[in-house]
Amino acid sequence: MDFYPKKKLGFGLMRLPLTNANDPASIDLEEMKKMVDYFLAEGFTYFDTAWMYCGFASENAVKEALTSRHPRQSYTLATKLHSGFIHTEEDRDKVFQEQLEKTGAGYFDYYLIHDINVHSYEIYNKLHCFDWLMEKKKAGLVKHIGFSFHDHADFLDKVLHDHPEMEFVQLQINYLDWDSLGVQSRKCYEVAEKYQKPVIVMEPVKGGTLANVPESVEKLFREKDPHASIPSWAVRFAASRKQVMVVLSGMSNLAQMKDNTSYMKDFVPLTAQEEALCAKAADLINENIAIPCTGCSYCTEGCPMHIAIPQYFSLYNADLQETEEKTWTPQGEYYTNLTKEFGKASDCIGCGACETVCPQHLPIRSHLKEVAERFEK
Repeated sequence: MDFYPKKKLGFGLMRLPLTNANDPASIDLEEMKKMVDYFLAEGFTYFDTAWMYCGFASENAVKEALTSRHPRQSYTLATKLHSGFIHTEEDRDKVFQEQLEKTGAGYFDYYLIHDINVHSYEIYNKLHCFDWLMEKKKAGLVKHIGFSFHDHADFLDKVLHDHPEMEFVQLQINYLDWDSLGVQSRKCYEVAEKYQKPVIVMEPVKGGTLANVPESVEKLFREKDPHASIPSWAVRFAASRKQVMVVLSGMSNLAQMKDNTSYMKDFVPLTAQEEALCAKAADLINENIAIPCTGCSYCTEGCPMHIAIPQYFSLYNADLQETEEKTWTPQGEYYTNLTKEFGKASDCIGCGACETVCPQHLPIRSHLKEVAERFEK
């Protein structure tokens, strides 16, 4: 198959239908089979899994629902190597071989070094994972190589500069994070553009957050198109970026899949007016943010603890937009990554230097305690 999928929607196998909502490994295989069959029948081909998804059961489910039931040439499959599960160079092959066995795929169309950030990058380099992945490609066990990324744009620039052999990058892109100081969706996307790397989008709906928007935002979208689902705006926003080759959606039931495939089967990019509507939606969501920081960064210059105050506030505000039932959010990971380079929110010594220069006159010391409580539990 060609490098680019036939259609821009990918089936993310991280939020699969479950028989027990409290057990991520209790995948409802019969429902998943229906979803896989429907997805392929509608002309879509891209499936994305990973070693630890669904309590380590996602790759097994791939074999049950996909690879054992459909011709190998009818789909493309992506999976990933995560730094948290390798400690030696031998571990790389142990994981890879087990992934081949679990999925029954024979080879992987796309293979990603998973979740590159300031900390994990050191592990991947120490264990020569980039060279290792190149060898897998040469051996024909992997067709295309890339990585997923959760960190700031300047660091993405470094990674792509260091590793031009990487063919694509997976980024978190959605209309709420597009101009976020913490996530830096737009800036990361622009770095990918600079290096002419195709982009795979993760979290286009922020794990359901942009499917359950405030009433004012829903009204905005309904007035424009009463027939379009609320999540469709978020997925189409991500897919409308020219450098994007596929948008992953973690569909949990057949109804979600039918909705997504209905407008992505013959995808039409957002118009300029619709782009503006998404920007307005983001503004409306952000109107209710807890910390009205404008990101001027005056506060960071004199901070003796080198705390990334604006970035932390941005992540805190974004995290408050998440649905309450989610047990993991990407903002927590972005926060942890930033603390590898900057002081933690709890490192604040209360000197007050930041508050004396804040144009918004924010009680920064108090807000940092709120950030620490949310992300450092």
